[in-house]
Amino acid sequence: MKLAHLAIWVEDVEKMKEFYCHYFDLIPGEKYHNPNKNFTSYFLSFESGAQIELMQKPEIHSSQNRNYSFGFAHIAISTGSKEKVLSLTEKLRTDGFQVTGEPRTTGDGYFESVVLDPEGNAIEITI
Repeated sequence: MKLAHLAIWVEDVEKMKEFYCHYFDLIPGEKYHNPNKNFTSYFLSFESGAQIELMQKPEIHSSQNRNYSFGFAHIAISTGSKEKVLSLTEKLRTDGFQVTGEPRTTGDGYFESVVLDPEGNAIEITI
């Protein structure tokens, strides 16, 4: 078995698509829109085949407290090297994104940093 995709409800599907494609080299599929359900989505693909689905529907609202609630806490994206973790973290910081976890080796042996995407979702940038 393998993970096929994970889905994220977003407020601004275009902005989020640009963010993930620009910083994490994801390849966007065609925009899907269902006017009957007022639903829009994009599948963004990693080179490995795994995908992130960005979903937007006007009646879905953001969580009041993303940091401390049940459910998914973050996504982890592997860059392949410590140098890439460091350079991507600095690029995101320079471009105005919040780094909530500085690059470090964690107690379980991962080298990672944590940044927030434009809508406040946590992303672990790992080797």
